Amino acid sequence: MKKAIKYFLLLFLLTGCGYNHNNDGNEIFNEVLNKAEQGDADAQYEVGLFYFSGKGISMDKKQAFDWFKKAAEQGNADAQFMVGFMYKAGEGTSIDNEQAFYWFKKAAEQGDADAQHKVGGMYYSGIGTSMDKNQAINWYKKAAEQGDADAQNFVGIMYKIGEGTSKDFDQAFYWFKKAAEQGQVDAQGFLASCYHHGEGTSIDYDQAFYWYEKAAKQENASAQFGLGACYYDGYGTKVDKKQAAFWVKKSSEKGFEPAIIYWHSRELWKYE
Repeated sequence: MKKAIKYFLLLFLLTGCGYNHNNDGNEIFNEVLNKAEQGDADAQYEVGLFYFSGKGISMDKKQAFDWFKKAAEQGNADAQFMVGFMYKAGEGTSIDNEQAFYWFKKAAEQGDADAQHKVGGMYYSGIGTSMDKNQAINWYKKAAEQGDADAQNFVGIMYKIGEGTSKDFDQAFYWFKKAAEQGQVDAQGFLASCYHHGEGTSIDYDQAFYWYEKAAKQENASAQFGLGACYYDGYGTKVDKKQAAFWVKKSSEKGFEPAIIYWHSRELWKYE
């Protein structure tokens, strides 16, 4: 998660390259705490980070939650996200999905991409709010437009199957490609399938093979099956029944039903 990198970079800078439980670290914490106690929202958020991570001070999730909430109530979007996260996970407070949704939405409305992703997921599943697939794709799309690869993949899926929107293979392809190019493994498999079957783009077996292989090597069962089928039929590569057997078997061992059927119907055990 991009936000986690941001948090720890901030702590790294605040603690002067990673001091922990020493005079320098305590001095920095006390300076930030002094500002926080005077009502500075950014400092309140930073104190929350210190307590949440245990960097420069003993970890205390309850104190972290309290300081994040002080900052959140003053409109700090990062703190609002963290309050939502802690309500959702039950860290420093009891699990409360409605409160989690409330605070994620507050942060999302300020443009926080991670929060927009969370709001999309909660609308999609009906956790903390009523299920609303239209709202789900709207919020996923906001995060996707900010470069969130997982959100881009979800938007692609929703366009592909017509959930919360009309089916649109062109849009599905567009978003799968965005996510795949960032390394999102499920999107790489979906993108390969688009090229394989000509959904949202022209059939291109070379590209299908390329993306199936990338995802298959990251243990994506669907892509492993697709790659095996490409080897069996010679799509995007030379026919290689041994490689077909290898990849289809890997997929079938993960319980992927089409691979299990393909394994038996093509008698692929003969080529092991």
